[in-house]
Amino acid sequence: MEIDIQKEINPNFQLVWQTTKPYNILKGGRNSFKSSVIALLLVYMMIPYLNKGEKANVVVIRKVGNTIRDSVFNKIQWAIAKFGLQDQFKATIAPFKITHIKTGSTFYFYGQDDFQKLKSNDIDDIIAVWYEEASEFSKFEEFDQSNVTFMRQKHRLAKQVYFFWSYNPPRNPYNWINEWTEGMKDEPNYLVHESSYKDDKLGFVTDQMLDDINRIKKNDYDYYRYIYLGEPVGLGTNVYNIELFQRLDKIPDNEFLTGLYYAIDSGHQISATTCLCVGYTNKGNAILLDTYYYSPANKARKKAPSQLSVDLNNFIKRTMKEWKVPVRLRVIDSAEGALRNQYMLDYNIALQPVNKQKNIIMVDYVQSFMAQGRLFYLDTKANQIVYDEHKKYQWDEKTLQSDDPKVIKEDDHSVDAVKYLLLTVAKQWGIKV
Repeated sequence: MEIDIQKEINPNFQLVWQTTKPYNILKGGRNSFKSSVIALLLVYMMIPYLNKGEKANVVVIRKVGNTIRDSVFNKIQWAIAKFGLQDQFKATIAPFKITHIKTGSTFYFYGQDDFQKLKSNDIDDIIAVWYEEASEFSKFEEFDQSNVTFMRQKHRLAKQVYFFWSYNPPRNPYNWINEWTEGMKDEPNYLVHESSYKDDKLGFVTDQMLDDINRIKKNDYDYYRYIYLGEPVGLGTNVYNIELFQRLDKIPDNEFLTGLYYAIDSGHQISATTCLCVGYTNKGNAILLDTYYYSPANKARKKAPSQLSVDLNNFIKRTMKEWKVPVRLRVIDSAEGALRNQYMLDYNIALQPVNKQKNIIMVDYVQSFMAQGRLFYLDTKANQIVYDEHKKYQWDEKTLQSDDPKVIKEDDHSVDAVKYLLLTVAKQWGIKV
């Protein structure tokens, strides 16, 4: 099968496709297709070795191993199929590998979180390495640790090992990867390439995608610049654009609930415990229906986990009876073991611990959902505290010019609960960051 590469690669990526530089950094906004270009290029780079009957290997790395299957693993298989070579390769998932049947040439997939296994594997015959979503890594030294290993395992016929990084620039201009990339622009061995959906000349950006882009552009222009143009627009002081947390007097007549989602943040010793009842609708919107909130502040005798367990169960039972739709999720702060264990003991129901990420990443999920115009709350007294906490949620100005900005940790319990919920249901609800 012949492939017309000019119909697969936008003109903006010509420098990448023809690169002779060993280090290539591709940054850009969502729907810029930089990852697709790299995947195609890696397959293209392997083909001459296959034609010679030579074994040649490519290493693909994500920071977190459990993200491999739904991202780079599928992307490389897509690229192989574009060249009509799918019948010549076999794919395995334990471990993740895509191997050329005749020559043994292999695409190896690793999570940097399992670096010791990565470092100990002698792959040999390496021609290229790809770090996808490179901003997930915590510092550029993480690349250096593994790059030296890969260089030592260069294919004997290759002039050099090619390294590729792809990522969407973080919002914070002082994030380490933004500063690192800026510093590499004048380095002779580095190609730094920028792209956005606006560079698409081949019609890959569909009308449906454009509608979504324009909706976010209208709702939150700074978020649009950050997500789709790939601009590090800065954090500002307020974490959220509170106008995007939209008030409702009732559920709209043209919508109905499809499920209830409960999100819990607890700190029974010194801080508040909250449980949010969120309804998901047939139109893909989330509506805060009701809120349980208990603060131990200024109370001589504070509620124990056994008491909070009863409170939460009563709240959940009451809201289930009121809204009469199935419960889809009960998620809780993973650090709160006492209440989780108590609830299981009392009611034989497991509260699902959230798989936390760095706070700035969890904030991104909420910002993305809000920018899509999908987050609402019923205007009740119980829900007002949730609105107020989001309104007051701020970055610590003293940390804004750092690689790891912090929020002011005051009155943020319902804010954390929303983050836990949206992080947990991100794939199910189509939330992208």
